[in-house]
Amino acid sequence: MQGVTTLHEFILERQAEFPFATGELSRILNDISLAAKIVNREVNRAGLVDILGAQGNVNVQGEQQQKLDVIADERFIQAFKTGGEICGIASEENDDFVAFDNEISRNGKYVVLFDPLDGSSNIDVNVSIGTIFSIYRRTSPAGELATLEDMLQKGTEQVASGYVLYGSSTMLVYSTGCGVNGFTLDPSIGEFCLSHPDMKMPETSRLYSMNEGNLLICEEGIRQYINFCQQVDPPTGRPYSGRYIGSLVADFHRSLIKGGIYIYPDTTLNPEGKLRLIYECNPLAFIAEQAGGLATTGRKRILDIQPERLHQRTPLFIGSKKMVEQVMGLIEEYANKKIDA
Repeated sequence: MQGVTTLHEFILERQAEFPFATGELSRILNDISLAAKIVNREVNRAGLVDILGAQGNVNVQGEQQQKLDVIADERFIQAFKTGGEICGIASEENDDFVAFDNEISRNGKYVVLFDPLDGSSNIDVNVSIGTIFSIYRRTSPAGELATLEDMLQKGTEQVASGYVLYGSSTMLVYSTGCGVNGFTLDPSIGEFCLSHPDMKMPETSRLYSMNEGNLLICEEGIRQYINFCQQVDPPTGRPYSGRYIGSLVADFHRSLIKGGIYIYPDTTLNPEGKLRLIYECNPLAFIAEQAGGLATTGRKRILDIQPERLHQRTPLFIGSKKMVEQVMGLIEEYANKKIDA
């Protein structure tokens, strides 16, 4: 197709940015795109075959596994295992990390941490869902099995991260630390094509995204920020708009395109937060920062956290820079008032 750049072509053009990778990173990204196409096919036919509903198992998060959760997990693991560049993975759907025990994989230079199907509780009601992934260079010696330490690296060490959004169209958005680019799947040719080059997140917006059912169990600074968002703004005569899908990838994607803030705080019921650090928050934080946004716990930068556990949780405030800074300021202000009281 004249004038259209496919994901494969784009990756080849950008290979020179990674002299240390000698093609492996490009092959990993192509493996991800292939697995995403397969998962997209399964998502699109979910209502026609018996892959809707719960699998009957509970994952390590204490959540009911959906049938599509398991299918997506298997498809991505198979792609990573056969590609040869990955020595091990960690996934939301597996209790422990998986070290690939074959000769070619033992020599793989990378690990991938991923959530195979984020927002899977929305599958049965046909709401947008997604895949989130994060790529790191291994820290253990090549030729040996991958270790837990390979998986527990700070977000600042990411080589690449991204997500796939299965929605009204299917998009793959990723960053290798040199900006953010988005690709839309063209079903007529079966290829992801560059549709959103050099994506930038607006510095501010009038959109906020939070499950406001949790407001009464949040700290005061967050309640004050939501109260601010709901006040009538004199210049416009209207408050901010609340937009909450309940699917992290979809909510984040809207903020990336239109600006806004996504808030999933710690609460009295979930004092560590609820979202997973290494395969949900770190990848999206990497993308947010590359696009000019911010991602914090409300107090510190997400990417600076040293993970201690595979399924470690954290609060997340992510989105437009000025909006994240404002809510952080209110959290600090009201925390100090509480100390002084």
